[in-house]
Amino acid sequence: MKLDKNTNILIVGLGLLGGSYARALTKKGFSVKCITRSQSSVDYALSEGIISFGTTVPEPELIGAADLAVFALYPHVFVEWMEKYGKYLKKGAVITDVTGVKKCIVEKIQDMLPEGVEFIAAHPMAGREVYGVQNSDDSIFKEANYIVTPTEKNTPEAVRLCKDLGHTLGFAHVAELTPEAHDDMIAYLSQLTHCIAVALMTSSDVPKLKEYTGDSFRDLTRIARINEDMWSELFLLNKKSLISMIDEFSGELYRMRTYIADDNVEKLKEMMRISTERRAAFDKTKMIEE
Repeated sequence: MKLDKNTNILIVGLGLLGGSYARALTKKGFSVKCITRSQSSVDYALSEGIISFGTTVPEPELIGAADLAVFALYPHVFVEWMEKYGKYLKKGAVITDVTGVKKCIVEKIQDMLPEGVEFIAAHPMAGREVYGVQNSDDSIFKEANYIVTPTEKNTPEAVRLCKDLGHTLGFAHVAELTPEAHDDMIAYLSQLTHCIAVALMTSSDVPKLKEYTGDSFRDLTRIARINEDMWSELFLLNKKSLISMIDEFSGELYRMRTYIADDNVEKLKEMMRISTERRAAFDKTKMIEE
């Protein structure tokens, strides 16, 4: 299957990411339908022209008409949805997702698929600290990465379709990782950073802290405004990799503490030089892309 304007696209879950997908695809001339649990989300998306049709009822006919279905759901909700309604997907349909963990989800979903339906997983590395379709914004994809995580059960055609979707949505870079490599990478790049931000915010209850803080603290704790339901689920589903990353980070932090306690300025500066060099690579990448 090729992604073109005739592709019948269904988005299941019209929140921040599902809504942002719908906005981007609609702007590109695709007709996007959706199934979501909130009628107010459907009403808003229709009034804004984000979708062509929406419902809160998983209608078999609507599901069966989809050529490409995007699941923007929490991992456990995705599994439950497929258990109930996956049977209505037609032969030849391709489904993808936006979930932040892969290994525990990909195998489970692929094992329950109807004959002729293919699941190719993906992770849009984009988001905001607000939620719901009312806050959807396809510009969040402009400088973001999109990771496709195929398995041996995926066909080259489905992998190519999923990558085409990433490019069509407007992501700056489309990459490919195995589900295992993805979960290890995300434990460091995303989940650990959220853990650090949360721990930093909970480590002090000084009143009126906002009256004294500067940009560095605000920047570092931006992601501490967190959806506890979603992130606690992601942490626990990937806990082996995440705990390993927390331990590594704790070791580095203790190493820095030791240098400070020992007045070891040379070792302290060495850590800072390594940090500066590695962080500079991000700025170089951005300049090249621009």
